[in-house]
Amino acid sequence: MTRRRSQDLEAEPVSHGLRRLDVHALGWAVSLALAAWFGGGARAELQAAVTGPATPRLTPVVEVEEDLYRYEPADNGAGPMWCHGSTCLVRLGDMVYASGLETLAGVKPLNNCRWTLWRRDRDGWKLLRADPVGRTREPCPLVALPGGRVVLSANPTLTPPNTYAGAARPELHLFRAGDAAGASELSWPVWDGQPAFTEHSYRSFAADGGRGELLLFQNIGYTHAEWSFRDREGQWAARGQLQWPWGAEYDKPQPIRICYPNVALVDGAVHFVGVSDIVEPYARWRAFKKELTGREWDYDFRRLFYTWSPDIRSGKFAAWVELATRDKTCGWVSPGDLWVAPDGRVHVVWTERALDERLREKFFPGERQRHELNYAVLREGTVVGRRTLMVAAEGESSEVPHLPRFHPTPDQRLLVFFYVSGADARGARVSENRLVELLSDGSASAPVKVPLQHPLSSYFTATPRAGSTPAQVLDLLGTRVGSAQTVSYARVKLGWE
Repeated sequence: MTRRRSQDLEAEPVSHGLRRLDVHALGWAVSLALAAWFGGGARAELQAAVTGPATPRLTPVVEVEEDLYRYEPADNGAGPMWCHGSTCLVRLGDMVYASGLETLAGVKPLNNCRWTLWRRDRDGWKLLRADPVGRTREPCPLVALPGGRVVLSANPTLTPPNTYAGAARPELHLFRAGDAAGASELSWPVWDGQPAFTEHSYRSFAADGGRGELLLFQNIGYTHAEWSFRDREGQWAARGQLQWPWGAEYDKPQPIRICYPNVALVDGAVHFVGVSDIVEPYARWRAFKKELTGREWDYDFRRLFYTWSPDIRSGKFAAWVELATRDKTCGWVSPGDLWVAPDGRVHVVWTERALDERLREKFFPGERQRHELNYAVLREGTVVGRRTLMVAAEGESSEVPHLPRFHPTPDQRLLVFFYVSGADARGARVSENRLVELLSDGSASAPVKVPLQHPLSSYFTATPRAGSTPAQVLDLLGTRVGSAQTVSYARVKLGWE
């Protein structure tokens, strides 16, 4: 496994194909700090920006807020938002499609759910289809392809009803947007051999909407992921395995299973970033956690890894790069999103928590809690820069960022949408969604509150990683704060003034 340390963002502008904008007037201290970061030439540019005309301010307008469907808890370890590395929401022109998860009455876990397919047009939402025969555990992500096609990834069980767990068979349902209520075309990915798929798929579904290609990853235990690539002709043209990075430093060296990844397929290249998801690998921490919880297991989500393949047809992936770790203080890392710019640079955003406070007194009493919203840019597998976009530090700030998502616009801007909880400087409760714009010189705009009447704490977007084209509106599908068992939709129009 290759471990690469990132450097500061290069003095050259981060020319990711976005519109060139001066930095917002964030104040002299911040401006000079950013200028020092970028170098002397950028310092003069930033200083001029502070004294020059104000940059247009982002002004989001909420156009739609509505509930889509209610669901009953399936008690199977998953839920409608469980596949959050992929998406259950895509946009095709003026129409939006969503997949839902319905709990089957009278059926025992784990495979006690079925998928549903919804469409929103000018008349609102309509339920188009519900799986008439399959049973599954997890939500079923979507992608969009040229010609008005919507593709749903399903993973129906092959076991008899009320069997706790067992074999599953991945399949794709292809719908024509104009007739999505009609029969779907079924397609079965082609694999090497006969992989032992189960209801715990941890799968990732991505598409290149411009080329009409798609890619499915599906985990096999704790060793690797199987993948299968479908070309624009509808042929399963390549397949292989992605082996996990190796955890040589653990008490017992082992593969580091990677889950909840963000995957992008662009012009035949694949980019993959996800988080470690293994049983606690350090015996002393595992024993202490068992004293607290009574459970033999507790999972690690502390290391963020990236890999890529310049050409998926080759079947070859580069060495793993560790983008972030909180392994020394039993912290937490959560993937946010990944976006590939027109110039090929890869943008990654995620959140970190410094430590598990349950263990602090015994194992690291001098450490302080810290929550971060972090951002990095890679070029050909190498980190060329990173930024911390927001911090909540113990004793300083209590506004905690969560679940960042990229949103590229048609006019080549790049935004990050995220949720914030906690309390402000006056102690007032904070629960809101915000947007920040990432500028081409590597800086970021001041965050703007998105005026949702009901903030979303967990959500999907209509991402380009699923074939949706960039739009001047931000589509959101998720769960509202304080609204259990309801999946809602919101549409936010983006503008500047």
